[in-house]
Amino acid sequence: MSTDETLTALSFTVSGRVARPCEQVYEAVADPEQLSRYFTTGGARGRLEPGADVTWDFADFPGRFPVTVVEADPPRRLVIEWGGEATTGEGGTTRTEFAFEPVDDGARTLVTITESSWRPTPDGARAAFGNCEGWTSMLNALKAWLEHGVNLRDGFYR
Repeated sequence: MSTDETLTALSFTVSGRVARPCEQVYEAVADPEQLSRYFTTGGARGRLEPGADVTWDFADFPGRFPVTVVEADPPRRLVIEWGGEATTGEGGTTRTEFAFEPVDDGARTLVTITESSWRPTPDGARAAFGNCEGWTSMLNALKAWLEHGVNLRDGFYR
């Protein structure tokens, strides 16, 4: 928000705790083979690191989505940009930050995902709410995969 309290863009933050150390949780997000096992139901290509050619595909939204890695600071932070609808970002992108914070003496990780850059319009709100649902689902799937080896998204969208 600007100083005059005018809403200039929409954003959201979701978070959850995973009973694994930061390094392991970070790898489960950055490594395309692991990400493909629990989140990108159509597969992920390319490691989340600056300069990598990264695409994600989802059974519920078919088609490869290009992902640009803006920043990677293993095992604490990842920042990506990817396409969205009704965005304020240049080139029609949103910005997503993943923060990995150790808790319980490093035995668990607090994962916080913040995505921003939607226009404060009905279309922007619909797009932001849809992505908020997606990132919440990703956190649940990440937790189930790392802690129990269960793929929550298997068969969910097909």
